[in-house]
Amino acid sequence: MMGQKSMRTPSKTRVLRALVLAVCSFLIATLAACTVGPNYVRPTAEVSPGYKELDGWKVAQPNDDTLRGPWWEMFNEPDLNALESQVDVSNQTIAVAEAAYRQAVALVQQARSAYFPTVTVGFSLANSSSSTTVGNQSNGRTNNTQYTLPVNVSWEIDVFGRIRRQVESASASAQASAADLATAQLAIQTELAQDYFQLRALDAQKKLLDENVVDFQKSLELTQNQYAAGIVSRADVLQAQTQLQSTQAQAIDVEVQRAQFEHAIAVLVGQPPAEITVADMALAGQPPAIPVGLPSELLERRPDIASAERLIAAANAQIGVAEAAYYPTVTLSSVGGFNTTSSSKLFSLPSRFWAVGPTVTQTVFDGGLRAGQTAQARAVYDANVATYRQAVLTGFQQVEDNIAALRILESEAQVQDEAVKAAQQTVAVFTNQYKAGIVNYLAVIVAQTAALTNERAAITIMGNRFTAAVLLIKALGGGWKVSDLPASP
Repeated sequence: MMGQKSMRTPSKTRVLRALVLAVCSFLIATLAACTVGPNYVRPTAEVSPGYKELDGWKVAQPNDDTLRGPWWEMFNEPDLNALESQVDVSNQTIAVAEAAYRQAVALVQQARSAYFPTVTVGFSLANSSSSTTVGNQSNGRTNNTQYTLPVNVSWEIDVFGRIRRQVESASASAQASAADLATAQLAIQTELAQDYFQLRALDAQKKLLDENVVDFQKSLELTQNQYAAGIVSRADVLQAQTQLQSTQAQAIDVEVQRAQFEHAIAVLVGQPPAEITVADMALAGQPPAIPVGLPSELLERRPDIASAERLIAAANAQIGVAEAAYYPTVTLSSVGGFNTTSSSKLFSLPSRFWAVGPTVTQTVFDGGLRAGQTAQARAVYDANVATYRQAVLTGFQQVEDNIAALRILESEAQVQDEAVKAAQQTVAVFTNQYKAGIVNYLAVIVAQTAALTNERAAITIMGNRFTAAVLLIKALGGGWKVSDLPASP
């Protein structure tokens, strides 16, 4: 009896192929759940339970315990509000930071594209002619035209998480860029506020000097009248004249400084200096109470600290990218399309062709390249951790500095106000004594100069208090919070 050769039926072949495909899919799905590299854990930083410079200072309590919204509105300065509203729209430094953020978001999109297969379509037309001098070419030269329409599909299966780590890194970097944008906005806003209050302080200086010019003009007239009556010498007239003109020169110098601050304000709002004019208005009053909060809250309220923390997350993910290079790369490729020598049959079923299959590649020797890349990634991570902790320390320092400035300047202002009152009384006493002929005019000039110096010092202190308040707001993050970051750019 003749033995029969075992043969697989088409149905069994299809079942076997389906089984193999299912097993491969299960293995790929199982391996895809594996992501190499360390999972991110936020590093710790030293945080004090409270601010040292608040001890013993009875600061006025604000209505809210945190900064919210447009912080500059708490100063009740309509001109400042109008200028601040232009910063985000027109300032070029912020425009640069905003463009950098859009670039970071685009890089996230590029990284995510690796999740999907790459599909290419092409068309080729080849004409060929065979040689008549090779072999037996009894039929003569043969000409051939071949039409090919291929479709190629290539898909890297993210078995060990290289692509996922790359997306994770790009997303964290984009969040860091968003925090950098917020940092740039806060820096420009606070710089504008500082320039504005310095300009207002100069307005107060100019007003004071102009008032003193009027008073010194009267004093000059008094000495001239007494000189004409033969009561005093010409030296008194010359001293009064010198004091008057010296004060006029100081007033002119203030105008120079004011013009420079006005020009700086124009640039900050993105306008040519010729387009911005800030009306004169003397600075008065005292800065509002600033809600400070707890040191532990600062890590969630400063965009520069948030940026440093997000860069750590990005560097951590890059360690996973580097370690993934130690593992095989699995690529699923396929090609299909139509191939024929007759253009009329290009899209017919008999002209179709296809091929599909996985490719697994593994680097077996690279001369230490992967080890160097992994070491570099870990070093970058360590550097970012140190940068983050330094940013936290700097943040605490800036808060403490400006709390101390506000506390000390408040005490200084009180003492200086008393000095101003005493100096003004001294001027009144010596002026009356001069009119009575008891003292010479030099005593009056000394008293007037001391009074003017003390009044100008009081204005300077007031301007410094407003500046310190703005810097404290900046140190506290200006009302920003970490929840303002985009969740997934």
